[in-house]
Amino acid sequence: MDILFLAHRVAYAPDRGDRIRSYHVLRHLQRRARVHLIAFADDRRDVRPPPAFLRGLASCTIIERRKSRARALTEALLTGQPASLTAFADHMMRDAVERAMALYPIGACYAFSGQMAPYLPGGVIRVMDFVDADSAKFAAYAAADRGARRWLLAREARLMAAYERRIIAQVDHALAVSAEEAALLPGATVLENGIDAAYFTPEESIAGRSDRNEAGGEAPLIVFTGQMDYRPNVEAVAMFERDVLPQIPCARFAIVGRAPTGTVRALASERVIVTGEVPDVRSWLSRAAVVVAPLTIARGVQNKVLEAMAMARPVVATPAAAEGIDHAGAIAIADTPATLAATINVLLNDRARAERLGAAARRQVLARYDWQQRLAPLDAMLGLAAA
Repeated sequence: MDILFLAHRVAYAPDRGDRIRSYHVLRHLQRRARVHLIAFADDRRDVRPPPAFLRGLASCTIIERRKSRARALTEALLTGQPASLTAFADHMMRDAVERAMALYPIGACYAFSGQMAPYLPGGVIRVMDFVDADSAKFAAYAAADRGARRWLLAREARLMAAYERRIIAQVDHALAVSAEEAALLPGATVLENGIDAAYFTPEESIAGRSDRNEAGGEAPLIVFTGQMDYRPNVEAVAMFERDVLPQIPCARFAIVGRAPTGTVRALASERVIVTGEVPDVRSWLSRAAVVVAPLTIARGVQNKVLEAMAMARPVVATPAAAEGIDHAGAIAIADTPATLAATINVLLNDRARAERLGAAARRQVLARYDWQQRLAPLDAMLGLAAA
């Protein structure tokens, strides 16, 4: 079978939440079918993926997305559509899909992220991977905002909810990343995320068992990883620096991830490290005395948590960040700045307890989150032979 894979962002490199999932789904399908990728690129570096990535594809078309947020919002208000869709409305994408359907014997189409649903062709098996419920995310944003922005975000939430329901009714299979997300997308099937436990491995964490950190200091290192221009991540680290870190003596906080906003960069201080993009996030996770995920708004499964669990690091997360992860008590949950600080202090002061928590997290990842196991249901949905 030839499969058309549509993505709102190039599935490479697998170094952020959406790309991690799309990369592994793409690789899973490539072992079973000829896959034609058509994707947007929101970074010029992604327009020409490396040869190693391209070799596994039957064809690849990358379209640079240049529409500004202001233009997308204007189009949304004029047309009554969600801005999430107008931002990705592009005749070049539509033309590329039509061309692929004409040139290749496409039998199924896998659309990754709700923004790609308008490009789903007819006459083939159609799988819509929503990943997260975008409508719920915008509703949470609206609840935390005010004024004109609150109105715009509430509008986006309402329109996206109606759009999600409509698409679910039209496709053969709609997918969500967790049971919690599927509950927000009635009719969707759960297809959970996994983790590459051979890549994120405790052997990489040996250095973390001392209290030396990559910045050369002796203080225990608390690490947060993520895309640092993503609003929930920005709000999480700002809250942690302001409300939690002052309650934790003799520790440093490392904010590790690409594209830090001005708000994030301004947090840098004697106790706070802002790295920007790093070549390998494992080098920071390996040195973490504790990994934190203090998110107040979170959708789907947090890959940052699974990565730290796979590396046998003790994780302290809010309920929002842990939602959707079957952690079986292998991560510590805290829901306020005071309880976050208290939990972290306990782990910093009791290294044996921290090591036991990390070891339990690794065991849970191996038992529950192997990518091959998690993606196996796709074979039946698409009529593919198992590899």
